[in-house]
Amino acid sequence: MSKNENFVAGLDIGSAKTTAVIAEVVGDLPKHPTVKILGVGQAKTTGLRRNVVADIEESTRSIRKALEDAERMAGVKVTTVYAGIAGEHVQAMTSTGIASVTGSEISRADIDRANAVARAQPISQDRELIHAIPQEYAVDKNIGVRDPIGMIGTRLETEMYLVTIGSSPAMNLRKAVERAGYKVGELVLEPLASALAVLTDDEKELGVCLVEMGAGTTDVAVFHEGKIRHLGTIGLGGVNVTADIVHGLGVTQADAEKIKEQYGCVYEPMVDRADVIHLPSTVAQGDRQIPRELLAHIMHQRTSEVFEMVCREVQQAGYIKKLAAGVVVTGGAAAQPGTAELASDVFGTGARIGLPGEFLGGLADNVAHARFSTVVGLVQYGAHRVALGGAMSKGRRISMSGATPSMDKLGQRVKTWLQDFF
Repeated sequence: MSKNENFVAGLDIGSAKTTAVIAEVVGDLPKHPTVKILGVGQAKTTGLRRNVVADIEESTRSIRKALEDAERMAGVKVTTVYAGIAGEHVQAMTSTGIASVTGSEISRADIDRANAVARAQPISQDRELIHAIPQEYAVDKNIGVRDPIGMIGTRLETEMYLVTIGSSPAMNLRKAVERAGYKVGELVLEPLASALAVLTDDEKELGVCLVEMGAGTTDVAVFHEGKIRHLGTIGLGGVNVTADIVHGLGVTQADAEKIKEQYGCVYEPMVDRADVIHLPSTVAQGDRQIPRELLAHIMHQRTSEVFEMVCREVQQAGYIKKLAAGVVVTGGAAAQPGTAELASDVFGTGARIGLPGEFLGGLADNVAHARFSTVVGLVQYGAHRVALGGAMSKGRRISMSGATPSMDKLGQRVKTWLQDFF
């Protein structure tokens, strides 16, 4: 297998499938580097429950298969991956940092000191800080400043969004990856990774709610004025829709998945009342058929419940009236027909399905589906790392095949710079 310093690998361990993508960074623009998709691998997820590793050995097998398949397709070997993490253990809070301006005008050093103060919040031993995202600055009480460099003032204040995760879920995820023969370069919150892949700068500026519907949970991220403003997790997902079909139609789970895939629609008004579905049946059940409208009704009710819970979450956060760009739904469960129409009904605003595709080359068509949003976002996150590292080291690339001294030195600056995307 060939070696190249510009390879990045993303790993999304979902409740239903584990997905790996390997790509090559081919653009030098730090903000929007182009990534060339080289390999994609998928495996059925075993050992995960509600986005948390419950069986390390089973999780290891899923991770190894997905990554080995991606390596085989790409013709390259990777040792370090950017891994997504999500779940109900994720918490976020806002923190404030204050620093005095040392010179005649505000410098990068002043901003770094204010950010350091904001980051230095006490975190309990059972939690881990993974993202510290500057929201906005204030110069001498003048609020709403986005970039204070060069401004004149004596007092600089920063408002920062701190995202923490449970230490135990993080350690178990890293352990499963390491047992598969790889190393976690960084853990990235999945809805933030998906946002990189499917949201536009205009949407984040105007105000948008990203709804990432997975198999086990639904993650929520609200952006407004270009920054992340709220994160949340709803403990329902695609498996709950499948369970309702099992109970409502009296079929096995495997048959329910097939029926959902072949005939499913989550927006009841879209279904022709004359459509009929023949159900799998046992000898005792005999030949069975139902109106397709009944299947749509079951799926509509559960999916509507998920959207209503998301709506309440956003309303409680105070952003329900600040979604000028509407709602973007992504994730594996978002592929069902009628998803955007139902979301538009529930939220009372425009809605679309979020698909990755911008700044992608190579086998981009292979990942142009909602279920690949997170893993593509993870690769793009890694690409920002590579592109920024190259720019800061005057053209010298940072190898993604393992940690290097230059990466360690750049790590904190890179992490701060990347917050521009969140």
